[in-house]
Amino acid sequence: MPEILNSPSALLVLLITVLCVAIVALVLLYKAKRRAFASPLERATFSTLHTVSLAAPALREGLSRQSASFALPYLRTLLETCALTMTDDQAQSLGWDGEGDHHTMDVVELARQVISTGRQQVSSHTAIDCGRDDCVIKGIVVVPLETEGNIVGTLGALTESTTGPVLLRATAEVARYVSSQLELAELDESRARLNRAEVRALRAQISPHFVYNALTTISSLIRTDPTRARELLNEFADFTRYSFRTAGEYTTLQDELTNIERYLMIERARFEDRLHVRLQIAPEVLSVVLPFLALQPLVENAVRHGLAGVPSGGSITITAENSGAECVISVEDDGVGMDPKRLKEEMTDAHLSGAHVGLGNVDDRMRSAFGDDFGLVVDTAIGAGTKITLRVPKFRAGIRA
Repeated sequence: MPEILNSPSALLVLLITVLCVAIVALVLLYKAKRRAFASPLERATFSTLHTVSLAAPALREGLSRQSASFALPYLRTLLETCALTMTDDQAQSLGWDGEGDHHTMDVVELARQVISTGRQQVSSHTAIDCGRDDCVIKGIVVVPLETEGNIVGTLGALTESTTGPVLLRATAEVARYVSSQLELAELDESRARLNRAEVRALRAQISPHFVYNALTTISSLIRTDPTRARELLNEFADFTRYSFRTAGEYTTLQDELTNIERYLMIERARFEDRLHVRLQIAPEVLSVVLPFLALQPLVENAVRHGLAGVPSGGSITITAENSGAECVISVEDDGVGMDPKRLKEEMTDAHLSGAHVGLGNVDDRMRSAFGDDFGLVVDTAIGAGTKITLRVPKFRAGIRA
């Protein structure tokens, strides 16, 4: 043993080992003390935060019988009352958790007053005496649930003791929390409605141009090449079925690329050998979720504004690369390009003018879905072609195809 310790490296290893053991022991001791000596306030804080987090998902779905029934048990835990109830903006009961549901009409009457006046209402034992010996309800407080200044419902707490200032304040604070979640739910719904409107606007912009050109191309082939015309008609049918689907605001990259291939098949029939397409797609990003019809407008823009005016045609390259937590997608053409200043103006007004087939529309929806850092990046100049790049997170909570 003395010989081993005479080695400097062995001694260093031994010292490091002893130090590591000491650190682990101190950490374990600290954690044990934290568990043993956490203050009542700390334990109450942790419990409250946990309870609030459990109620939040249901409330983010909006005010309904289902969300009220799910959230009420957790909210009643916060208030520690013998019963808790919610109504809608018509004073209709949405849910009840706890005892005393034979006092429903008392709550409804108070809820009507709250909705009418906008102020909380309180009833004492004498006002709600039901005459039942087994009834424990001694007081009721009903407070408004509001979103953007409008009363959307009420929250009612029933207590075994006379309602005092502590319960009134606590019920008001819980109602404030519920209201904030309901406002977020309305914001989510507003964003969803906007996205649906954006998609409808995009379809209205794209469809007339493509439908006319597609049908013209197919009709020209009916006599000369009926088999080819039938194939293109089937592709056109599949393209329109996908483009006008009503299910979901999002899609996978694979489904979007499949529909783009249908579009390009028809366009190649129109441009013949003047249109060349290259696809470079990393297989691992095919399942990435992005806004519905986010890529097709970029490809149509490349065809219509990049190559259609070039007698000799040109090429389009579509790439999708794996980049850590993101997928990077680009659509590039070697066409006529455009003036960056004019492009910026047209993208801002694209919803109305349709000048550059929905680029502004796609930019808005990408930012709405993933944040302002995920808008379109356009590299272009007159005579230098155009490259449009977008980054898509591989995962974002609440976004799925």
